[in-house]
Amino acid sequence: MSEAMPVAGMDARVGQVMDAAVARGRLVGATVLVSVDGKTVVRRAAGLANREADAPMGPDTQLRLASLTKPVVTAVALALAEQGALALEDPVTRFLPDFRPACADGSVPTITLRHLLTHTAGLSYGFAFPRDDNPYTGAGISDGIAEPGMALADNLARLASVPLLFAPGTGWAYSLALDVMGGVLERAGDATLPELVQRHVGAKLGWTRTGFAVSDPAALCPAYADGRPLPVAMGARYVMPRQLGGGKVSEIVFAPDRVLDPRSYPSGGAGMVGTAEEFLTFVEALCSGGGPILSPESAALFGQNAIGDLPMGPMNAGMGFAIGAAVVRDPARARTPVSPGGFTWGGVYGHQWIADPARGVAIVMLSNTALAGMAGAYPDAVRDAVYGAR
Repeated sequence: MSEAMPVAGMDARVGQVMDAAVARGRLVGATVLVSVDGKTVVRRAAGLANREADAPMGPDTQLRLASLTKPVVTAVALALAEQGALALEDPVTRFLPDFRPACADGSVPTITLRHLLTHTAGLSYGFAFPRDDNPYTGAGISDGIAEPGMALADNLARLASVPLLFAPGTGWAYSLALDVMGGVLERAGDATLPELVQRHVGAKLGWTRTGFAVSDPAALCPAYADGRPLPVAMGARYVMPRQLGGGKVSEIVFAPDRVLDPRSYPSGGAGMVGTAEEFLTFVEALCSGGGPILSPESAALFGQNAIGDLPMGPMNAGMGFAIGAAVVRDPARARTPVSPGGFTWGGVYGHQWIADPARGVAIVMLSNTALAGMAGAYPDAVRDAVYGAR
């Protein structure tokens, strides 16, 4: 039995936050859905899905999901584990014999599937490095949101050619691990990743517009990026500077039309498209014990810290990382009203989701504006409006 979650006034509070963000030019368009104990209590949209066409945003607008792909692919991995097709302690080389990245000292360690699912494999993302000293860019590695037309085997070979940041299990770094997991799942499940996602998640949740393909490109929401005085349209390729520590700068490279190129590998970390309505069914399933996609034991892994006290950086104080998402360990340190054991993650195109099983709360915030819709003042304000926090 979940702790009672007051819903009076929640819809109006969320609507005020959304309308203000659009009015101030922080977001082009956004949609927020909230359910409590499986009942949708907030279903809001604000602003425009397509600014140039003056088309309104809606809960059924199809958007690029970016890293919202990760928990879905994680759920597929857990489903296959339940069937005995893989084990989380299996070495990656059981399925991908050629994927053998070395440590800086030249030793080749064992990377397990658990390392991949918890981002403790020693891998990284290209946008984590300074733009003038980036081994991933030098090797031509795709972060899964650009380089349309690249094949997975090609990207994995490039990724394996770069030294690991640390020995597996000794550190935490957000990474391309779920792209590697996508290749593992295709071998373990004897099907393509899109087929496996549909079989183990989509079909069971009734998805028709969430997956790795776009049946109607005209219906896919354009992508926008933070800008002043208004967000800017990304176009075919967009490079966003990203501040790192020590005054260094990295770059996030977007190619929004990547998903429309059938030659692009289905990125297990960032390749899906979908709608807020359909993604909410996934978060609700995790919140309510996994049905119909996972056993209660597997679903519970999303809310259990799996990395001990490994640091995740100053932006994640009070948080840990479970299998599939960041998990709240200390709400006060994390500055969040979400209960201990609640879990969350974002998507670089402008999204965030939260599951709070202790309160029976599932929140999906999708937007078309990177990065304002993913992190910072707007998603924090939506979250606080849901909880009535001040």
